[in-house]
Amino acid sequence: MFQTERMRKLKVITLSKYSPVTVKKLHEEGIVQINDISERIQQNPEWGQLLKPSKATPLTGKISSLLMKATGISELFGDVLTPNLGIKDMISSYINPVIPTKVEVEEIDIDSLIVKAESILSEVESQTSVIEDKIAALDTEASELNSKKDLAEKLKNFDMDLSLLEDSKYTSNIVGRINVESVQEFKKDIKNISDDILILEENDNDKNQIIFIIKFLNKYKNDVYSLLRRFEFEKFEITGLEGNPNELINSADSRLKSIENEKSQLSSELKELADKWDDEIFVIKEQLEIEKDRNEIFATFGETENTTMLEAWVPLKKLDETLALIDSSTEGHSVVEVEEPTIDDDDEVPVLQDNPAYAKPYEFLVGMYAPLRYNEIDPTILVALSFPFFFGFCLTDGFYGIIDALIGYILFRGLGKRSETMKSFGLILIACGIWTVVLALISNGFVGDFYGRIFPLILPGFFTAGAALPTTIGWFDAFGHPDHILMMAILTGIIYLNIGFIIGAINNYRYGNKKEALTAQIVWFVLEAGIVFLALGFIMPSVGMLGLVTGGVLLAASLVLLLYGGGAYGIMDIFGFMGDIISFSRLLALCLSTGGIAMTVNILTVMCGEMIPFIGIVVAIIVFIFGHIINLLFQSLGAFINALRLNYVEFFSQFYMSGKNKFQAFGVNRVYTKLKGDN
Repeated sequence: MFQTERMRKLKVITLSKYSPVTVKKLHEEGIVQINDISERIQQNPEWGQLLKPSKATPLTGKISSLLMKATGISELFGDVLTPNLGIKDMISSYINPVIPTKVEVEEIDIDSLIVKAESILSEVESQTSVIEDKIAALDTEASELNSKKDLAEKLKNFDMDLSLLEDSKYTSNIVGRINVESVQEFKKDIKNISDDILILEENDNDKNQIIFIIKFLNKYKNDVYSLLRRFEFEKFEITGLEGNPNELINSADSRLKSIENEKSQLSSELKELADKWDDEIFVIKEQLEIEKDRNEIFATFGETENTTMLEAWVPLKKLDETLALIDSSTEGHSVVEVEEPTIDDDDEVPVLQDNPAYAKPYEFLVGMYAPLRYNEIDPTILVALSFPFFFGFCLTDGFYGIIDALIGYILFRGLGKRSETMKSFGLILIACGIWTVVLALISNGFVGDFYGRIFPLILPGFFTAGAALPTTIGWFDAFGHPDHILMMAILTGIIYLNIGFIIGAINNYRYGNKKEALTAQIVWFVLEAGIVFLALGFIMPSVGMLGLVTGGVLLAASLVLLLYGGGAYGIMDIFGFMGDIISFSRLLALCLSTGGIAMTVNILTVMCGEMIPFIGIVVAIIVFIFGHIINLLFQSLGAFINALRLNYVEFFSQFYMSGKNKFQAFGVNRVYTKLKGDN
């Protein structure tokens, strides 16, 4: 429960002819993690004398090529079939996403799969490529027409055939625009080149610029271009323009409309192909992905002329099943060595968490912090208990808790069908919402002070102004006794930190770090005991001097331990210890901020309803709804972040050792297919 799955390392040697079958069986079961030993063979002379690195199978390249084709076609069909969803449909897709129906497929060999894939992909590609080429040609034509249309729009004030602007044997033409403040100087300077230069000008749509058409003899070309560069003249490309600008614009608009119709027709044809082939392409793509993984994994093996060696990690619970699978797939022609990892080399052991169902969703929160080390205590169960409690403590509003729980349920029942992360997050939110409701009911929090402020206005004969919720326990009333809530928060912090110290001491003891256990964890129990005895000595006369002396000795002992562990700087750890405890006062701060802001919204609601004539009730409703929505969003986010922080910063820092590897099973991920006979 508090430790990760026990793992065993397998070293498997079998005849090369059996390795494809063995890999296939292991892949389908998905119960082992394959280690890459090829690098070790190259770097370790002893291994290098016995083995050589294996390679991916010769068919890997062919499979990858077919997979790229299948992926391209799949993405093309996906773009065609993806509907433009409205807000309602988009929300519906999150609440109730479509789960693809798995297609039953027969187990076929790799050669047959390649032949099948080539046949289907070639047939589909021969039809889609024609349509894609036509669409690409139309897009190119549309782009050219838009460019010509844009230029014609700029020149529409010139009533002339634009083909006349083409250069001839003896003359050149330049069309472009210049800033209006430079026009007079430009016209003066160009006349200095020659009086034979023809200049036509019109205002641009942009009033800060003037469009010019300049016609000149070729012998003046260099001088004209030099002058234009000086005035930062923006030249237009006029090649290929024919006809009057307005005629050109109308012609372009007409053709662009025709292009859109043609593209729409081609898109319909493409959609028909997508409807026909999409499911089959997904199936082929998934089968190719599976085979690609199987063929590439051989590159992590070692081999001799006739044998293959692989190294894998397997959970102890699955060891017998794995050994039986290897034995059957190799027909008994295999040698398997099983190793149990030691405490000294557990850094390399992949970690697979093993928690009961209610704690499973919280594994991803623990994993977000860092991978666990194989032999350290797994705190997931403690996080599963504390995180929703901290969240509820921070929020403490029953109505907000109900909303959060409903959102969690929607995530669990919706996106959770397709994503394990969303499923876990949904379950976490449900637990957080439930804890929020429970803590809110006993601490008088339901839409702020709605019960005592709004209800008496709506039903004055049934509710008393300022009354607390009937479920409120007086000692825990957040509005009436915030000091009690602070005491609860600090006490919670002390208990939770002490659990962290216990875990840290156990972890350090397991790894032989006895000094670290003594000076980083046990020392705080000594310090706390000293404080307790001193307090008893002052408070209880019956304890008296014995308590004071015992407390003083324990405090002195804790200081000695801190000096032993960190020297003079070790004493500074006391402030860190105090800071960690005080940090739990944030539970009170967020609890009061949630209720305080909710109460403020309620006060503003009442004021709007009573003080604004005619439309006051409408304004009051708007203030109430939007005020509480904003408060719900911000306070829920704050509760989540701070509940996470109390675990990550205050709790985990007392013991978390961190590892390197998570267990990654070599397994098939079937979304669109299932083998015949499988459930």
